[in-house]
Amino acid sequence: MRIFATVICATLSLWVQAQDYPSKPIRLIVATAPGGLMDVAAHTLVDHFQRAYGQRMFVENRGGAGGVLAGDAIAKAPPDGYTLGQIQVGNIAINPFLVKNLPFDPLNDLVPVAPLTSSPVVVAINARVPAANLAELIALARREPGKLNYGSAGPGTIPHLSGELFAQTAKVRLTVVHYRGAGPALNDLLAGQVQVIFVGLGVVRSHMAAGTVRVLAVSQSERLSAAPEIPTAAEAGLPGFDLNTWFGIVAPRGTPERVIGTLAREIHAMQDDPSVRKRLAESGLDVLKESPGEFRARMLRDHERFHRIVQAAGLKAE
Repeated sequence: MRIFATVICATLSLWVQAQDYPSKPIRLIVATAPGGLMDVAAHTLVDHFQRAYGQRMFVENRGGAGGVLAGDAIAKAPPDGYTLGQIQVGNIAINPFLVKNLPFDPLNDLVPVAPLTSSPVVVAINARVPAANLAELIALARREPGKLNYGSAGPGTIPHLSGELFAQTAKVRLTVVHYRGAGPALNDLLAGQVQVIFVGLGVVRSHMAAGTVRVLAVSQSERLSAAPEIPTAAEAGLPGFDLNTWFGIVAPRGTPERVIGTLAREIHAMQDDPSVRKRLAESGLDVLKESPGEFRARMLRDHERFHRIVQAAGLKAE
């Protein structure tokens, strides 16, 4: 009876808090080190939220372990709406297959609120690589199997699995070189230590403009509005190389539905703002507007899809 009363009291407490939400600052745990594209989306949300509510939201970057540390902190936070997380597709759809003994269940311990953005991968090469287009890069890789190196942001990251999917789709063999993030991989691309990387446009855009990096294709069915000159992979001769990553907001399991609904509505309001869309597009990010239920369905689809990519690549959990 005493346990039952305790549960009732806790439930009522959360309900009361939800009625005047938000009434204090919100912590947003971002599953990456500072300075990347995830920070662009996170700080865009923070700016909007503070204007909308006059209530502070602050970013806490937790990089490392492929997002596992951040995901665990989010999952184990009080489910009151005052600790949220910003994750990316790999935290939900890749880690469960490549990380042994995850300390939490990504699909059950993290409640979807709303995605923020989507971003396709671009195929980028050092400008000195003798390939003017994607077909020529594939032909080069077929002539010299394994000789072309591609830079990864670490085992199990989107740049890693994008390279695996590219190799599977194009029926070529590339050699992966792992780095601790996309930044170091880009540095070695510029230095010529690796010849190819698979990253978001924002990572390479300035180098593309400078002529040191050549972007050959984008991994989605439509051209990027921010860079319409880049062909899609299908247009460039590689149908099937279609892969989008996303950044989205989640909450700990047990967060009141009223709070989830409030947050989702405010995120959608932000996404409807033309200035926000422009700010994100400049970084190669497109708005991805979905309800919590639609976001959940996306998570499940990606979980299944990346499982197939991981299996086809013969990768094992470590």
